[in-house]
Amino acid sequence: MKLIDGNYLSDVVKADIKKEVEKLIREGAKRPHLAAILVGNDGASEAYVGHKVKSCEQVGFTSTLLRLKEETTELELIEAIQSFNNDDDIDGFIVQLPLPKHINSDKILNHIKPEKDVDGFHPINFGRMCLNLPAYISATPLGIMTMLEKYNIVTQGKHCVVIGRSNIVGRPMSILLSRPGSPGDATVTICHSKTKNIKEECVRADIIIAALGKPGFVTADMVRAGAVVIDVGISRVPDETKKSGYRLVGDVDFEKVAPLCSYITPVPGGVGPMTVTSLLQNTLKAAKKEIYPNE
Repeated sequence: MKLIDGNYLSDVVKADIKKEVEKLIREGAKRPHLAAILVGNDGASEAYVGHKVKSCEQVGFTSTLLRLKEETTELELIEAIQSFNNDDDIDGFIVQLPLPKHINSDKILNHIKPEKDVDGFHPINFGRMCLNLPAYISATPLGIMTMLEKYNIVTQGKHCVVIGRSNIVGRPMSILLSRPGSPGDATVTICHSKTKNIKEECVRADIIIAALGKPGFVTADMVRAGAVVIDVGISRVPDETKKSGYRLVGDVDFEKVAPLCSYITPVPGGVGPMTVTSLLQNTLKAAKKEIYPNE
């Protein structure tokens, strides 16, 4: 069994991005600029945005964080988005999810210019990805694809089971793995809450990607020997032995599943670090106009 070390891989990719930024600056280009809008005071969102700001500093990006109050209206948020859309110095930006309940997330995300949508959530980027056209790919799926590539995990002709069908992870992951290329060319099955016999589907899989947000859902009897397991889930569970009173766990029962696997991601330290790094990769592409060259 080999661990897919997200922290190590993230550092490697960040070092490459930093070199590319230094090259751009030497050639007279402006410094890449990633911005974020944070509405309210969600603890997990605060931590995630904090990681993004720190990562920008590490690779030499300019970063901007706009904080808005919990009671911010949809109109006020849209005005802030339009301001970022029209700011030529900002290459890409995100609106941190989840948003307060009184704000329609889909409506908000549709107001972000596709060429600045480095989260890859806009329908135009999603559609371009489906058509195998240049697009910003949402950060978690892009991070997983990078992991598979860098660890030389063969996907061609393999049977992959994706557990979860969200537009952020499950659906794009299934499309990316089935597209021509490497990683890709896999036969993909999507499982979800209405799927019958999930255990039987998983046991047949060469690769399992668990992205449903249920701690310990994937157990040892669902995994065949030699499978690759990518654990996207991250949940807090009570743990009195920890100073914080909780510990972080994934969707996979790691201790019992890991011995069966050829490769597996840990939680924490697996997919998570690569999600932030993938956002930086998309922002670098935005700064270089790689996806939308005529904008």
